[in-house]
Amino acid sequence: MATSTIPTLHDTDPTSGPAPIAPFRNEAFLDFTLADVKRGMQEALRYVESQLGHEYPLIIGGNRVHAPGKIRSTNPARPAQLVGVHPEAEVEHVEQAVQAAAKAFESWKAVPVGERAALLTRTAELLRERKLEFCAWLTFEVGKNYAEADADVAECIDFLEFYAREALRLDRAETPIQFPGERNQLRYLPLGVGAVIAPWNFPLAILCGMTVAAVVTGNTVVMKPSIDAPTIAVRLLMLLEEAGMPEGVVNLLQGSGELAGRTLVEHPQVRFISFTGSKKVGLDVHERAAKQRPGQKFLKRTVLELGGKDAIIVDNDCDIDAAVEGVVASAFGFNGQKCSACSRAIVDTHIYDVFLDKLTERVSQIRQGDPADNFAMGPVISETSYRRVLDYIAIGRGEGRVLTGGGPAESETNGWYVQPTVIADVAPDARIAQEEIFGPVLAVIRSSSFPEAIEIVNNTDYGLTGAIYSNNRERLEVATEQFHVGNLYLNRKCTGAMVGAHPFGGFNLSGTDSKAGGPDYLLLFTQAKSIAEKLGVLPDQDEFRHPDGI
Repeated sequence: MATSTIPTLHDTDPTSGPAPIAPFRNEAFLDFTLADVKRGMQEALRYVESQLGHEYPLIIGGNRVHAPGKIRSTNPARPAQLVGVHPEAEVEHVEQAVQAAAKAFESWKAVPVGERAALLTRTAELLRERKLEFCAWLTFEVGKNYAEADADVAECIDFLEFYAREALRLDRAETPIQFPGERNQLRYLPLGVGAVIAPWNFPLAILCGMTVAAVVTGNTVVMKPSIDAPTIAVRLLMLLEEAGMPEGVVNLLQGSGELAGRTLVEHPQVRFISFTGSKKVGLDVHERAAKQRPGQKFLKRTVLELGGKDAIIVDNDCDIDAAVEGVVASAFGFNGQKCSACSRAIVDTHIYDVFLDKLTERVSQIRQGDPADNFAMGPVISETSYRRVLDYIAIGRGEGRVLTGGGPAESETNGWYVQPTVIADVAPDARIAQEEIFGPVLAVIRSSSFPEAIEIVNNTDYGLTGAIYSNNRERLEVATEQFHVGNLYLNRKCTGAMVGAHPFGGFNLSGTDSKAGGPDYLLLFTQAKSIAEKLGVLPDQDEFRHPDGI
């Protein structure tokens, strides 16, 4: 099934030699205001809707495997609509998947980097051809509107193209100097079998990015997607197989974090864990990975992205209208379900009331409804999320003043809709200003001065993204130095990191600052081997041989 020859990444011409791969360029976003593009998306939605409800297997060593337990994935906008049915992996399936990955590693690690990179670029090509189809799957399974789905697919393509090129660059690495009389080499070798544990909010881009970064550097993978987005994961793996990925290089387990995820993390043959998710679960992964298990002869590596409590500073001399747009886009895009989402706006006291008036008016214009109809806001991912967000709104009522929203949104389909909610006059140490809500809830905090604003943004456990709106160059420079986040944006929203331009990863308890989409990301999936050869020495002139030949 997945044994076809992988095309090389260079076009070979015997007269001119290999042509270099084209420079990386971010995938262009679609314009859904164009009639033909919108029509194409609607056709894709109709096609994918006809494919809903199928039952899928686990994929282990290329084999389709079933299990008695079932995971039912449903449309968060229409919970009665079944997207897919998936087997729930048990401990025995984890063991089978790890062994399949270990077996595949023995041959995959020896595949030339150019061929591994070509697998990624071929996958990107296939994904471009089916971009709208994958957008539609994202709409049905996780509730993304057209633009949010397109951004997810485009980022996935970017990861495939960018990491292919980065792998080639890494393969050309050299030592900083050549020591006199020696030939010095530096090779980046794969680690082995890894676990990829992915979230539901970017179920294509993040899952693909973590997986192919490991694969292109010669590792093999067992991937466990979120139980809220299992169908996207199957579709991705099928695409990788079609592109020519050999059996066992990537294996798919569906299941809970408590069983499948934990068993993977603790397995003595799993050398690294790439995880994106909550702080609580990430810290548990980090702790479990740190413990040596019987038969384990290495230190496990963790690559963690754990969310944030992201803030935007609105300075007193900024363009207020631009700041309002940036805050609204960051807070309520994809219903606040991004680790980079703005959940705190720190507003200077001199413009506080004006900003709130404009913010309230702008939020009131947000249209909410079924993402299949391309509303600006849709549902949150699940009933569990729905109830958690509403609980936080109830807490917020006691911690501030509700300006907009504040409860469930009406839905004829019983979808998990929560109104976009703005709570003003929130204290910096309030729960809704400190704890990650992961929903459409924005806390607005008044600051008396710019130094106080900097103090407020840095007073959480997190440090993922942040932004500042200001026309004061000195204050922008101060923020650049003192705003302690992994991704800082000046006079723009704090969401929407672009691969290559904005390497993504956070400080503090937002993770290991792994900088996905950056020039050092692939290093996390490799181990460097330094090789030194002394030149000009014949075997019988060994410098360590004793003069008398002993």
